[in-house]
Amino acid sequence: MIPFNLPFKSDKAAFFIREALEKNQLSGNGFFTQKCQAFFEEKYNFKKCLLTHSCTGALEMAALLLDIQPGDEVIIPSYTFVTSASAFALRGATIRFCDSLPDRPHIDPNHIRELINEKTKAIVLVHYGGVACDMEELQQIAEVHQLVLIEDAAHAIDGFYRGIALGSFGQLAAFSFHGSKNISAGEGGLLVINDEKLIEKAEIIWEKGTNRAAFFRGEVDKYEWMKLGSSFAPSELVAACLWGQLEYLNYIKNKRLEIWKRYFEALKPLRESGKIAYPDISEFADHNAHIFYLLC
Repeated sequence: MIPFNLPFKSDKAAFFIREALEKNQLSGNGFFTQKCQAFFEEKYNFKKCLLTHSCTGALEMAALLLDIQPGDEVIIPSYTFVTSASAFALRGATIRFCDSLPDRPHIDPNHIRELINEKTKAIVLVHYGGVACDMEELQQIAEVHQLVLIEDAAHAIDGFYRGIALGSFGQLAAFSFHGSKNISAGEGGLLVINDEKLIEKAEIIWEKGTNRAAFFRGEVDKYEWMKLGSSFAPSELVAACLWGQLEYLNYIKNKRLEIWKRYFEALKPLRESGKIAYPDISEFADHNAHIFYLLC
């Protein structure tokens, strides 16, 4: 059997996990959590990053942040993983599934326009295979209709749209570090908050509804319960494993691109005979070789 995915095995992961054990702080928001969050903020110029226990958790945080309620509608790609929808359905939202473009599995902007009504609160897009959606058009739709744009960037670490990192365009974005992703901590995710007005609220939701993050920074003399939240932060062992992978980010991407190109060349006869179609990589997309998919 050819495995679906082989996660990269970092020789530094065990070293950093051992270091986390020696620091005697295994719960979340410790040394390695903060290193990982700073890495994404500095490398990709994201406003604020919060490590989560999964990409699902990051999307569920997004739904809480936006105060999604029964009666709200959220537009979701019809071709996606279940949690793109379930995170918002859990808050009572009506999910409006949007069709794909004819030549690729990305959300169709024209169908989005047809689905928008007075109940629409947010648009979720998926950068399938680490290949960018047309962000200029999607941002324009969101701005015209005053809707929140959320990037489900589970596949898309180190992918770009016209040179700008995916995860930079929506008010919110979610990444995955599941075992099937380019960068893996076994499980794990990241919520990116690009709207500065949402940062304080996001920290409170992330810390179980308390202002503990502000307390640890010395901004308040005690922490207390502020609003509804949950336990979204991963353990320091997960963060340490992730840090061991992030140090190899460029190597992993280049190796995957090399393999992606081998598939591209080797399968050309099937493509030329009309038996399959290839992934459509738009001129604006610098992809990360997350998936080489075929249309049969």
